[in-house]
Amino acid sequence: MTYLIALLCVVGIAAGQIFFKLSARSLQQTNSFLHIETLKLLIPALIIYGVTTLAWIWVLQKIELGRAYPLMALAFVLVPIGSYFILGERFNSQYFIGVLVLIVGIILTVRA
Repeated sequence: MTYLIALLCVVGIAAGQIFFKLSARSLQQTNSFLHIETLKLLIPALIIYGVTTLAWIWVLQKIELGRAYPLMALAFVLVPIGSYFILGERFNSQYFIGVLVLIVGIILTVRA
């Protein structure tokens, strides 16, 4: 159960990053953090990050940091996938080779 919560934290961090990028785009257009369009993106990002941080603290009560933290590297995989589908960002093949190396490293580290 603890590892499931840890994985949900990683997904939350990745989602928060996508919301932060969307907030940044909105801020560039509105020039104000207080503009309703920017706040509609920024507030969910902050809430997601806040809840995720509290859940991560709970995870760290249950398992060692050295075991939990490699899972956080999955954010380096999920954020680009989200940015590709949601933000329309593009990556070259070398980038995906790096992501594959990250995944292999995560698997090796978690199983150690």
